Amino acid sequence: MLAKQQLIKQSLESMMENGQLRVGQRLPSELQMAKDFGVSRETFRAAVRMLEKEGRLLVKHGVGTFVIQPLPLIPSSLEKLTSIGHIIRTAQLDEGESRVSLKTEACSPEAARALDIRPGDEVVILERVRTAEGEPVAFSINIIPRSIAGDAFDQGEFHGSLLDYFESRLVRKITTADSEICVPLHIDRNCQRLLLHPQTTVLLLKQVHYDDANKPVLYSLDYLRNDVFTFRIRRTT
Repeated sequence: MLAKQQLIKQSLESMMENGQLRVGQRLPSELQMAKDFGVSRETFRAAVRMLEKEGRLLVKHGVGTFVIQPLPLIPSSLEKLTSIGHIIRTAQLDEGESRVSLKTEACSPEAARALDIRPGDEVVILERVRTAEGEPVAFSINIIPRSIAGDAFDQGEFHGSLLDYFESRLVRKITTADSEICVPLHIDRNCQRLLLHPQTTVLLLKQVHYDDANKPVLYSLDYLRNDVFTFRIRRTT
């Protein structure tokens, strides 16, 4: 059933892209479209719901279903979970990184609450500076329960995307993150690492990352230069 819905959705998208269905045009009746595709009305209706959710169709009950102009994509949307390195590369900047420290110590109460472990439990803490065109643009503190990290970081070979490393080395796919946006004080020593220019301001993202079983596996404090990174979110009623 799902495969049929996806095929119909793809067919409707192709019709929009090649001009068979134009912005503002009303689709033929649900009964007629289902007959043309050779599926039940419920199957066709499910495909329409997917396109409605994506903002490609507008369903006016009792009136009809209309093709509408999709909203523009939001760059650096907080709705999409992505790595800092990916954001830098997307901006077509030369990415670099340097490790500040890698250590194992007792978990703080704040991180313990986020990771659903006990204060004092062992955690691996990775601190890194990320650069763009040779300038530091982000400072990250990544906290991972030792029960999850094991000895994977002991060889000191890690670099690049932590999201990819979790999936390839720790066999944990990070799928979701809850992010709190904060404005750190300029006297915060981590913030000061990034205050290179008079116009520089810094945002702090406190992020709890979850695997595909909804288990918290990573707590991050990401300090980001606001003159380099601009985050947006789309709000709907």
